[in-house]
Amino acid sequence: MGELTITKKTCARVPTAEGEFQLCLYVSEQDAKEHLVLIIGDVAGQREVMVRVHSECFTGDVLGSLRCDCGDQLHQAMRQIAAEGRGILIYLRQEGRGIGILDKLRAYNLQDMGYDTVEANLMLGHRADERDYTVAALILRDLDVQSVRLLTNNPLKIESLQASGVEISGRLPLQSHITAENAAYLTAKVQRMRHLLHLDPSLGGVAHYHHSPEALALRATAHRRRTGRPFVTLTYAQSLDGCIAAAGDQPLALSGRQALTLTHRLRAAHHAILVGIGTVLADNPLLNVRLVDGKDPQPVVVDSQLRFPLDANLLRHHPLTPWIATGGQADMERQRQLEAAGVRVLRLPTTTSGRVDLSALLCRLAEWGIESVMVEGGARIITSFLAQRLVDHLVVTVVPRLIGGLHAVGSLGLLDPALFPSLRHVGYQRLGEDLVMWGDLAWGQA
Repeated sequence: MGELTITKKTCARVPTAEGEFQLCLYVSEQDAKEHLVLIIGDVAGQREVMVRVHSECFTGDVLGSLRCDCGDQLHQAMRQIAAEGRGILIYLRQEGRGIGILDKLRAYNLQDMGYDTVEANLMLGHRADERDYTVAALILRDLDVQSVRLLTNNPLKIESLQASGVEISGRLPLQSHITAENAAYLTAKVQRMRHLLHLDPSLGGVAHYHHSPEALALRATAHRRRTGRPFVTLTYAQSLDGCIAAAGDQPLALSGRQALTLTHRLRAAHHAILVGIGTVLADNPLLNVRLVDGKDPQPVVVDSQLRFPLDANLLRHHPLTPWIATGGQADMERQRQLEAAGVRVLRLPTTTSGRVDLSALLCRLAEWGIESVMVEGGARIITSFLAQRLVDHLVVTVVPRLIGGLHAVGSLGLLDPALFPSLRHVGYQRLGEDLVMWGDLAWGQA
């Protein structure tokens, strides 16, 4: 490909809510891409012209997506240029930082799984930013602009334009409105791409937990094909001292309303929800979705001795009758009673201690079409899933209380610190008075 050239095709008057502009269309001849330029006032031969170089973002600019700040920046730049009475907005056709709309949507799915915007691009085989600003430099040259004050938060844009011969006399920041939906994206731009943006201290630059059913389904299907078992999310609420219940296993409501809503959103995103019989006996939970719209997950109870009560809420008030995983030594008469009430009983291998083999249970669930399981407890189940390395994703809500009761995690049988499990792709979010932490489990190696 030869040297890049551009041609101005036409211009027209375009009145907007921000002001009246001349809208010009340029074509880059080598790739036939059409680029747009909004101009107000006389810019030819002028110095220190206010300029915004904006890359196309269909989701933000047109749909008003809250995942990014692109639409916000576009309209803010138009308002500032109109108020100045002279300036240029160059609209380049390079969607998704240059990766295109298809991979941009794929990157959204990866971001919903916990990866940041840079990691998502890299995982799809792209660079963090594939935009090229040569066309913008050529347009400014064609308009005979002598120097510019650039509306941007991106140092790379400044460096790229300067490398293309544009004289930049100053930078004008664009302070976008930061929300829970775009905080993770903006945080990554600041921390990973050097963007000069002030993050709202009330958000702390932290990510908003967003695990949509669609994103989870994509990840869970791939996980089941690779491992033969469902994708497992472990979630629970604990006090500051790591307790999930008061002394004597007394039931205790810990999460605030906002964190509880997140729990229900997580339930709706999973095929099944799993607890131990201890949780059923102590809390008599419903395990359904009430605080958000969504499908109820299939309840699964691990109960090696078939102690499940016939008057449990899971039988009386849940739209899906529970599946109970038990061992080969459980009482057959009790099984018949439960099955008569609609319960599905799964006879599975047991460990040397007589407990249900959780790995075998997960394989059975996968055979029955379950691709994602949300494990909610109690302490024995939490510890067993962690000890057997069966957890893929962890979501923990920490509430500002001291309980002095039953701890969430017991001994994992590990003495070497190198073997302790840790989290990667970690995120945090404050919900009311609670702090939610999440990440993917990484298992230590000897």
